[in-house]
Amino acid sequence: MMKVKMKLMLVDDHKLFLEGLQYLLKTHGIDVVGTAVNGREALIKARELRPDLILMDIKMPECDGIDALKLIKYEIPDIKIVMLTTSEEDDDIFNSIKYGAFGYLMKDIDAEDLIFLLSSIERGEISLPFGVASKILSEFRDDNRKIKHNLPGNNSQYTEAEQEDVKKEILTPRQLEILEMVAAGLTYKETGERLGLTERTVKYHMGRIIELLHYNNRAQVIAYAARMGLASK
Repeated sequence: MMKVKMKLMLVDDHKLFLEGLQYLLKTHGIDVVGTAVNGREALIKARELRPDLILMDIKMPECDGIDALKLIKYEIPDIKIVMLTTSEEDDDIFNSIKYGAFGYLMKDIDAEDLIFLLSSIERGEISLPFGVASKILSEFRDDNRKIKHNLPGNNSQYTEAEQEDVKKEILTPRQLEILEMVAAGLTYKETGERLGLTERTVKYHMGRIIELLHYNNRAQVIAYAARMGLASK
């Protein structure tokens, strides 16, 4: 059985789902330190319990998951928050990542997959289903095109040379190679195999990329890659 040592808190206004999820996690030896039924209660419990990870719904009364995400990340930024929801609305996906969610999972996920993803999160890996990641990349590409189109004196997009200048000011050529491959959907292992690097080295470089770009997680860095045109292939 895969071991997850993090302390979890669950937030959902559907009590039957909440109880079922709590039971599922406990049967896999995962420590559920508390539950909450809305965003306001989640903030109060987060202050008190200091969990390592919060699995949180989005559509909730009084204070929804996005607002709770903003409040908790502002006050206790070290807590990892993963949205566990039925919502496939683009705004919910993009706002979750924008405000610091560490992942975005759908409630119809298999129990085995959920436990596997929790163990990945414990190792610091972001959890985004492929469809969600694709939506994020597509949206940031669209936003980038709109921003460039509205710039004074620019009727279309930046030239390729201008984009390259911006990239090279921030990241090394090797880091750009790695970011492009990860943004295209390759795993760290696959990226390493293509570049002749170990998986550990690729993971180290991604950590440095996140640090250099002043982001919180891999999802935000992938969004950056889309804006810079790295993920357009």
